[in-house]
Amino acid sequence: MTDSPFGDDQEVAGLGARLREQRISSRLTLEAAAARVGLSPAYLSRLETGRRQPSLPVLLGLARAYGTSVSGLLGEQAAEPDPVIRGGVVEPGRAGGWGYRRAGAPGRAMQALRVHVPPGSQDAVVRVHPGEEWLYVTKGRMKLTLGDRVHLLDEGDSAHFDSLTPHCIAADSGAGLDLIFVHTLLQSPAGDLCLGDAPRL
Repeated sequence: MTDSPFGDDQEVAGLGARLREQRISSRLTLEAAAARVGLSPAYLSRLETGRRQPSLPVLLGLARAYGTSVSGLLGEQAAEPDPVIRGGVVEPGRAGGWGYRRAGAPGRAMQALRVHVPPGSQDAVVRVHPGEEWLYVTKGRMKLTLGDRVHLLDEGDSAHFDSLTPHCIAADSGAGLDLIFVHTLLQSPAGDLCLGDAPRL
């Protein structure tokens, strides 16, 4: 029975060196890294010198221990995200009629959404969180509350502010509001931001 997911004769070029580099960059000794994955230091040493090929469970464990992916350990290059995001209709969501459509690629430092805010009574929840936000009104009128100040923004107007400032967005026009929303919260889903009690993406 082989320990390798690649077969008895197949080896992944440079895998041992990458395992060692990842361990060193994670500031782990051979003993500490082996203990995290449930291996013996001698076995991990054999993996790093290329004398043994790891099984898939071992690769998964090492990837988690080093904060990387199996693809990264195997030396595979991640595909470049498509820079073009095609347009489309922003459909109303299930909660409160808010609608969302991604306007940027995932995994970037900035995340962008096209948002529709319906008219009428809006969620009064005031949001506060780390990051920055940039809003651009493409249709309708926006009522933007920042701290104790209320701003009215018309088509073509924009706002850029620190998200630690308490803030709330509402439509101030009969047909609702359309806007482009850009934020720097890479780990936060849109429904957790300042857009009211929104449906989850």
